[in-house]
This record gives sequence, C-alpha cells and structure tokens, in this order.
Amino acid sequence: MATASDPEQPIVSFTDKGEINNVREPLLKGEHHPENYSIRSAILPFLFPAFGGLLYGYDIGATSSATISIESATFSGISWYDLSSVQLGLVTSGSLYGALIGSAVAFKIADWLGRRRELIVSALFYFVGALVTAFAPVYVIMVIGRLLYGVGIGLAMHAAPMYIAETAPSQIRGQLISLKEFFIVFGMLVGYTVGSLLVETVAGWRYMYGVSAPLAVIMGIGMWWLPSSPRWILLCAIQGKGELQGLREKAICCLCQLRGAAIGDSAPRQVDDILSELSQLSEEKEATIGEMLQGKCLKALTIGAGLILFQQITGQPSVLYYAAKIFQDAGFSAAADATRASVFLALLKLIMTGVAVVVVDKLGRRPLLLGGVSGIAISLFLLGSYYTYLGNVPAVAVTALLLYVGCYQLSFGPIGWLMISEIFPLRVRGRGLSISVLVNFGANALVAFAFSPLQVLLGAGTVFFIFGGIAVLSLLFIFFIIPETKGLTLEEIEAKYL
Repeated sequence: MATASDPEQPIVSFTDKGEINNVREPLLKGEHHPENYSIRSAILPFLFPAFGGLLYGYDIGATSSATISIESATFSGISWYDLSSVQLGLVTSGSLYGALIGSAVAFKIADWLGRRRELIVSALFYFVGALVTAFAPVYVIMVIGRLLYGVGIGLAMHAAPMYIAETAPSQIRGQLISLKEFFIVFGMLVGYTVGSLLVETVAGWRYMYGVSAPLAVIMGIGMWWLPSSPRWILLCAIQGKGELQGLREKAICCLCQLRGAAIGDSAPRQVDDILSELSQLSEEKEATIGEMLQGKCLKALTIGAGLILFQQITGQPSVLYYAAKIFQDAGFSAAADATRASVFLALLKLIMTGVAVVVVDKLGRRPLLLGGVSGIAISLFLLGSYYTYLGNVPAVAVTALLLYVGCYQLSFGPIGWLMISEIFPLRVRGRGLSISVLVNFGANALVAFAFSPLQVLLGAGTVFFIFGGIAVLSLLFIFFIIPETKGLTLEEIEAKYL
C-alpha cells in the first residue's frame, strides 16, 4: 500500500469546497502499479456489454437466412413475399442504416448519458426492434423494425468498447475487448445456425428475428445491475458536473463493485491516481467539434478512425460476399449450400478470434496487426490472381479465402475495436468513438454497395488487386502511426502517445 510520502505517488487533497488541491504528476514518470482484480469479478462487467456485440453478430447471421425465408412463397407466411431487389436490400441493410443513425446520435448524447445508461438504451432498441420486425404485419413496419434494431447496434458498438476499456484491469483489457469481437463472431455463428434450422419453417424469419428479444432483455437487466464506469464518474467530477467529493466516493464504490474483494483497500488510491492524471492531462473541459480536429484529439482520431477505415476498405464485405461462390467453384459439395459455407467460415472466424484473445496482451497490438494485415495483403493478391490468371486452380481461391478470414480475425477484427477504445482521451472518448463507429458502418456500406458496380466495370480480379494495394498502404499506416498500448493504463496511453 503506497503512502502519501511515496515520491512516485500522486498526492491528492481536497479544499473545503471539494476541489482538487496540490496535485502532482502521477505514474506518468513513475512506477506503474498493477491493479488488483480477480478473474471472477471481471466476468460480468465484460459479459453484459458484450451481449451488444453478440446481438450485432446474430443479426448478420440470421439475416442471411431470413431474406431467403421472406422471399419464399411456401415458407414466408406472408402475402407480400414478392419483394424487389431494392426492397430486399432495405431488409438486409436496414440495420446498417439504423447503426449509422445510432452512431450519429451517440456523438451528441453519449457523454451525457454515460456508458452504462447508453448500453441500457441500446438493449431497449434491440428489444423493440426485434419485436417490431418479428411481428411486422406489412413490409414498411418490418423496415422500421430493422432501423430500430440498427440504432441499438450503433449505440452498443459505441458504448460497449468504452465501458469494457474503462472498467477492465489494464493487465487483461486487451483480452476482454478482443473477446467482444469473439462474441460478435459467436453471434454470427448462432445466427447462421438458427437460420439454417428455421429456413424451411413457415414464417421462420419471424422466429429468427424474434430470438433477439430475450437476449436483449438479459443485456438490459445486466447493465441495470452493473455500476457506472468509475472513469466516467471522475470525468464528470473534473468537469464540474457534480460535487467532487461525493463523485469521488461514488467512483470508489463502483470500482469496489467491479473488482470485488481482490481490490482490498487500494480503491481510494486507484481513484486518486485517475483523478490526478485527469487533472494533469487537462480533461476539465468538454471538447468542442473544432477541438476534435486539432492537437492530440486529431492524433487520436487519425489513429482510431484511420485503423477502422482500413479495416473496411481492404475489402472485408466483398471477400465474404464471394465466399459461397469460391466454395462452389472448388467442388466442395458439402459447402456448396451458402448457409453451410457461412457456418464453416463463422467457425474459422471464431477459432482465429479466440487465438487473438489469448495472445493480444502477450504479443501486443502491433505484432498482430502487422502479421495479420500482411496475410490479408497476400490473400487479396492471390484472389486477384485467381480471377485474372488462375481460374482453373480453385484451390488458390479457397486458400486465399481461408487465409483472409483467419488473418482478419487475428488483426483488424479484434484489434481495430480495441485500439479505438484505448486511444482517445477520456473527455473526447465518447465523441471520438462515435466518429470511428460512423466511419466503420459508413465504409462498410460504401464497400458493400460499390463492389458490384466495380466488379462489372473492372472485373473481380482487378478489384481484388486494388484491395491488395490498399492493404499494403494500411501496413505502412500501422507501421508508422499505430502505437503499442499493451499493459498501459488508459491515462498512460494518453500521456505517452498523444
């Protein structure tokens, strides 16, 4: 237990008005103090926010089968099953548009709501969106349900990484945030599996979408039970949004609830460490939109949004779009059915994400990004070669596809979300993540919608070569711009790299 006379510790005292007094620079130039925690106490503060990712992944998987069910004259159970390509596209991408809306809304309200309440609101949108979609009597109501569900996705993918990052012990923060990506992929696998079981059931699409509702209830109840993020509470204290001493005590109480008995009597010291660092790092004022585009805020935005942008424009939606066709060309009869191929790929994604979770806090972020994206570049050039020169060797395409999926889940998949949750200063973390999430969903939509016209105009081989070139550029971006944040507290990351 550190004492007030320890030269490496912050000295925090309070005036009669409850203001911080006599703060010296903590930890940034001194010894790092490991955070006391138990694995058992870290599970629930991760699990319930991660349900937001599970519900996102489930929607991706279930929709692939739901669209088949909706269009079936035999199994749709509706009279308006004969949808145009545009109408079907709105069913498929409605949640994506809703996610864009949710991300934009988060930019304005996230810091006011706080991470915990934003996740509760997200669960509510998930629940309402799932029920509206499942019980939709007409097409328009279905699209509204898809949009509402998408708003839940946007809020969850914004708030979950922040809540996990701000409440997780620094020693396992990387593993826990990467495990959220594992939950997204697991949700996809569950969605594909449920879809394959219900695709030939009358009105099966209603059950596929309805399954999300009880999961959203679990998420909402869990987040209601969990405490607020101590760092968010202390940010409110620093910014004068409440009485400092009272908010400090509340933060200590929340930290004790998050860490359990393992924290012992070190909670007040840890809270004072964070308070002192926030004071030293000038977190007192809320960031304006103009400030987001200058200084360390711009540097964090370049790192976070840049990495998320490269995550999407290296062709992830397009490669998966071609997956079923590649398996068919290779003659894999067991995987010729699109649903079975999707389940197989989801299993591979799940396994490789699990590998990333195990090693991210041992190897670090940069080695996984550099190694994984190198594999992505090679796989994209192989796919380009297959569609240009090697059309009679389908094994090349299958190898490239599996290499791409595996390397993506080792690198861009989990590390992209991990980096954006770590890199932003606390006072701009809400707005910074909302911009990054907007970039994610916007770039995803752009790549998904632009691929078909580009493929017709240039040919699939040329498009994959272009994606390969972008992957090489992303390698340069990672090598020169992305820092290594392994083992550092969020405040130390800001002090060291921004």
